[in-house]
Amino acid sequence: MKIKWVSHACFQITADSGKVLYTDPYNIPDGMEPADIILCSHDHYDHADAKAIKKIITKDTTVICPKSCENKLKKFSPKTLGINDTIELAGMKITAVPAYNVGKAFHPKANNWLGYIIEVDNKRIYHAGDTDLIDEMKTFENIDVALLPVGDTYTMGFEAAAEACAVIKPKICVPMHDWDKDLEPFVKMANDKAPDVKVEILKNKDLSI
Repeated sequence: MKIKWVSHACFQITADSGKVLYTDPYNIPDGMEPADIILCSHDHYDHADAKAIKKIITKDTTVICPKSCENKLKKFSPKTLGINDTIELAGMKITAVPAYNVGKAFHPKANNWLGYIIEVDNKRIYHAGDTDLIDEMKTFENIDVALLPVGDTYTMGFEAAAEACAVIKPKICVPMHDWDKDLEPFVKMANDKAPDVKVEILKNKDLSI
């Protein structure tokens, strides 16, 4: 399996079978592989970009989103998931998990916006969406790769994301949502709080697991 960062919180996950999943489509370049599955965590423009979706969607693509996004994405005939719902397709098992802010109002818990746990090729990948450090993370078990926001203003910052590494205990953490910052301070914080977690910055490389 290969994980490629595309932009912001958008990643391309390619299974050993060749099936392709994209998370939170945004600013996708021309010419990227068509999607078998597209996951949108919520309806903000930088996580559910219709122009980006059009670049990778085919008649066989399944778009998955929270129920609150159904109207915005209706032209793509999405399948909607609620928290803890699971769907299996294209050789992947996808479980919706909560994503929300604590103490700020950008991503209210009441909206039931989502992160996703993706099971493929005997690996478990957690895409956190836009979230703070939340209690539900304590229940996420056997995560191989955690894709965690570190942007701070709208999501977790470095310190909270490092604490999330200690709570979730993934084998690998990939920071997302803010590539303009120097990420080395986050790497140091994560190493201090969760020394068994390897931090990978995918700005200039892909991750094969």
